[in-house]
Amino acid sequence: MERVLVIGGARALGAAVARRAVTDGYEVVVGARDLAAAEALAAEIGATAVRVDLQDETTIAAAAALLADGVDHIVTTGSAPHDVRAVDLDHDELVAAFTAKVIGPMLVAKHFAPVMRPRGSIVVFSGVVGWRPGPGSLVKGTTNGAVEHLVRHLAADLAPVRVNALSPGVIDSGAWDRLGAGKAGVLSKAAAGTLVGRHGEPDDVVDAVLWLLRAGFVSGETIHLEGGARHRAA
Repeated sequence: MERVLVIGGARALGAAVARRAVTDGYEVVVGARDLAAAEALAAEIGATAVRVDLQDETTIAAAAALLADGVDHIVTTGSAPHDVRAVDLDHDELVAAFTAKVIGPMLVAKHFAPVMRPRGSIVVFSGVVGWRPGPGSLVKGTTNGAVEHLVRHLAADLAPVRVNALSPGVIDSGAWDRLGAGKAGVLSKAAAGTLVGRHGEPDDVVDAVLWLLRAGFVSGETIHLEGGARHRAA
C-alpha cells in the first residue's frame, strides 16, 4: 500500500485530499501544525497523524524520522497569507508567507528525500493569483508564482521522484465562509471570470491531486485548475 503524507491535512482542502486518499486505498498520514486536529481527523478516516509545522524545521525532521520506513507521496497545502500593499509589509509575516509556500517545501524535500520511494511524488500548492497581479496580492502572487520555479528545479534535483504544483483558482473550500452573505458575490464573480462558467469545488482539487499522484510521466509541471480564468479577457 502506498503511503501519502498530507501536510496541512487537518482542514479544508488538505482534509479533503486526505479523506479521498483513504477511500482510494492509500495509507494516509495527516500532517499538521495542530497535532490534536490531525489526530481527530486521522481517527475519523482511518489514518495516522504527525505534527508538521512548515515554519519549524525541527518538526519536519522529526516527521521524516518517524516515517523512515518510507513515503511514496507528499502533498503540501501550506500557506500563510499576508495580503497587504507594499507600504504595509511586515518583515516577519513576509518571511512566514515565503516559508509556507517555498522554504518549507524545500525543507520537506531536504528531510524526506532519503525516505522517499523512487516512484513517488511531491505535490505543492500554488494559486491563480500568481498569474493575476493586483493591489494587495503582492506577497501571495509572488510566493505562488515562485512555486512554479520551485517544482521545476526540485523535480530535477530529486529525480526520479516527481515534483509538481497544483494552482487552483477560486474554490468553495470553506475559506470564503468568513464573508457570510458576501460569499455568494465572491463566488459569482469568480464564476463569471472563468471560461467554464462556474467557480471551483473541493472535488475539482482533490481529483487533480489524486491524478498527479498517479501520473508517472508528469514532473516539474504546474497544473492550472481555474476554469481558464487566466485566459479570460478582462
